Amino acid sequence: MIFTRENIINKYPWIDEDNHQFIISANYDGLICAALLNHFKGWNLVGYYNLESIWLSDDALKNKNQLIWVDLNVIPKQGRSIGGHITSIKDEIVPGFDTSLNPNIIAKINSSNFKRKFPLSTILLLLWIYNVTIPKTLLAKMLILHSDSAWLKAQHYIDNTNWWINNLREYRWKWFLNNIDSKTYENRVEDLLYPKINEIYATSGFSKLSSKHLNIRSIELQFNPDNDQDIIHNLINLFATTLKWTPPMIPKISTKINGEKYRVALKNVKKNGLKKFIKEKKIFSYAITSPEIFTYTTFSHIRK
Repeated sequence: MIFTRENIINKYPWIDEDNHQFIISANYDGLICAALLNHFKGWNLVGYYNLESIWLSDDALKNKNQLIWVDLNVIPKQGRSIGGHITSIKDEIVPGFDTSLNPNIIAKINSSNFKRKFPLSTILLLLWIYNVTIPKTLLAKMLILHSDSAWLKAQHYIDNTNWWINNLREYRWKWFLNNIDSKTYENRVEDLLYPKINEIYATSGFSKLSSKHLNIRSIELQFNPDNDQDIIHNLINLFATTLKWTPPMIPKISTKINGEKYRVALKNVKKNGLKKFIKEKKIFSYAITSPEIFTYTTFSHIRK
C-alpha cells in the first residue's frame, strides 16, 4: 500500500470520522493524541489501558464494541486501533489487526527487519494523516517530539527516519526535524521543555535512549488513572495552552479490569506459530518489542 492520506482514509475510514469514543495508552503519548483527536475530530475520551489494566467509563461500557484504541494494538476484531508496534513475525496479519491502522503492517515490516520499524510517534502519524499545522513555537514542537522520544530516535536512527518521512509525503517534516541533532536543541530541552514537564510532575522514569551531544535521557510518563488525575489534568492544560487544542473531558472511571501481562522469548512464539500462540493464550493485545522479545496481555482469567 502506498502511503497517501487518501489511501489511508479509504482503507481505514473510521480514522477520518467524527465523534468516536476512544481508549488511550495510559501515558504521555496517549494523552497528547487525545488532545488532538478531541480538538480536530470531536472524539470522546472514555478510558485508559496500560497493557495490564483497563479503566473504563460508563460510556465505554455501553459502547464497548465500537471503541477505538489509540497508541495501542488490540486484537479483537471490534477493537479498531492505531499504533506503531511491530505485530508480525513474517508478513501475516493476525485477524483483528486487519481493521487497525499500523504503519508497520502497511509497510510489511516484521520482526525479521526490526530496524525498519516505524520510528516516529502516534501523534506525528496523526498530524500527517490530518495534515495539521501546529503553532510555530519551540515549545509546541518540543511537546510533539517528546512523545515516544521521537527526537531521540531521529538523532539515532537517521536513515530509517528519513525513509519514513520520505514516504509520508507532503508534510512539514523539515521544520519539525530541523536542528534537533544539535547541542543547541538539547540545551533548550533542558532549560525549556523539561522544566515545564517537571513542574507538573509529568514524569515517571526515563527512556532507554540518550541524546548524542549532552547525553540527556528522555523522561517518560506512565500514569495511574487511579491516583494521577492532577497530572492528567495539568498535562492536558499544557497541551491546550501551547498547541491551542481544546482539552478533552477527563473520563469518569467506573470500572477497572485487571489483566495479566507476560514477557516471553520471541523464538518460543515462532515455534508454536503466532496465530496458534495467540489463540492458546487468549491474548488481548501484544507487541514484538525487540527482535527477541514478545510481550502480551491476557484477560482470560475473567469469567464472561
